[in-house]
Amino acid sequence: MKLMNFQIVDFLKEVLKEDLARGDLARELIPKKIINAKVIAKSEGVIAGIEYIKNFTYLADVKFDFNFKDGSEYKKGDVIFYITGSAKDILSIERSVLNILQHASGIASNAYEFTKRAKKLKILDTRKTRPLLRVFEKYAAKCGGVTNHRLGLDDCLMLKDTHLATFNSIAEAIKKAREIIPFTTKIEVECENINQAKEAMEAKADIVMCDNMDFETIKKVVEYRNKNHPTILLEASGNITLENIKEYENLGVDAISSGAIIHQATFKDFSMKII
Repeated sequence: MKLMNFQIVDFLKEVLKEDLARGDLARELIPKKIINAKVIAKSEGVIAGIEYIKNFTYLADVKFDFNFKDGSEYKKGDVIFYITGSAKDILSIERSVLNILQHASGIASNAYEFTKRAKKLKILDTRKTRPLLRVFEKYAAKCGGVTNHRLGLDDCLMLKDTHLATFNSIAEAIKKAREIIPFTTKIEVECENINQAKEAMEAKADIVMCDNMDFETIKKVVEYRNKNHPTILLEASGNITLENIKEYENLGVDAISSGAIIHQATFKDFSMKII
């Protein structure tokens, strides 16, 4: 995922508006001078958010000197970057800068742990993101080494149990979908048992999700796919965490998806110091 600068700047404007829309009460107290500051890591992890932070130069009188790139590992005590500029501007954007770095690095670090524990698997994130932060959070997840799943409802058609409940069969739903969706769009079907998986494959779904299936059932789905529909992709999902992801590594699925990559991530700790 590569955003253009104007997309990031628009996002940063909203971030600053949240904190500065009513003004900064301390701004008039701060002397009008140039200062230097640094941001220091207070824990270890994987950096994310630099691509966002560097665009603050379009909105404030500041310049950055980065020691790390997004996706790189850092240790406690590392200076992540230096910042030079207007004292008023640096202190006004301080919290916004740190929030972006802490939030994104927390997700990237968590994503990296998922990839370390199951190196043979393609690991996907999900749409379980905070409102209005999907692109930002999925960018952070990608920095940690996972692959982005759907960005929105227009990105691959996923037929979930709630969709399928409005049709007589999976086959009917897929047939109807093929008549409506663009030619290049894939169809993924969420299946809860072996019979649903077989029906979805027979109806020529592109991807079959093994949703909350036990390992034995997933193995049966994989065996049936390999024998009858080898080009269909299989995704396992449902309560996959850092504690159990290793158990999915040798089941034969093509990918696993986990919302925990994003929604179970915690902020990393950084601080800004004037130097």
